[in-house]
Amino acid sequence: MAAETARQRLAPLAEEDTLSLGERAYRRLRESIVQGMLPAGRKISERSIATELGISAQPVREALRRLEQDGMVVTLPRRGTVVAEVGPAQLGELGRIRAALEGVACALAAERIDADSLASLAVILKRMTAGTEAGDTEALDEANEEFHALIHRATGNLFLIRSLGSLRAYDHLGRHRAIGSTPRDLPKALAEHRGIVAALRRHDPALAEARMRHHILRSLVTNGVLPPPPRPMRRP
Repeated sequence: MAAETARQRLAPLAEEDTLSLGERAYRRLRESIVQGMLPAGRKISERSIATELGISAQPVREALRRLEQDGMVVTLPRRGTVVAEVGPAQLGELGRIRAALEGVACALAAERIDADSLASLAVILKRMTAGTEAGDTEALDEANEEFHALIHRATGNLFLIRSLGSLRAYDHLGRHRAIGSTPRDLPKALAEHRGIVAALRRHDPALAEARMRHHILRSLVTNGVLPPPPRPMRRP
């Protein structure tokens, strides 16, 4: 009971939002898990969550089914639905999977991306440059989300888009728990994003995949989700 009163209540969903109630409930619950408002092991009541969000139980039920598919909640005997425990080892494994899928997505995007999408990426890069120079991590996070989402859309592959959307939640969870980047890491990330866009402009799938995969793995190491790769042994 004390844990219930200590937890922040979920903000009601706004009626003017254009997404479906199920989608909005899914995103709100996923964000609450990532931010720690709904900690691991916490039991989730459909009825209480629906009351807090100001909606009926059906969209909440739909959201919980999706979260269970994502592995963020589990249904246990005699306990019901609880928030899943995602440890460092699992975050690392999921990070490697995401790096591979992001690479595949970038390769497909290099084959299919059009001039309008490339122009939009150029605009995002300008925002990233400004955010890097100002050290504005909030603006950089927003631009980074748009950057990857645009590349995902350029693939035209709905399965890949949905799979990466689910894995992004674990990326946020890892970053929320991680040590985090320092200002010195920001120019490195900007250079990597520029390199990815250059490969997309050349419509070079192999180069785009390699650069994207390197970028994701490097960011996971920077954020402490993955250990640094072993240094090559020097020959005597």
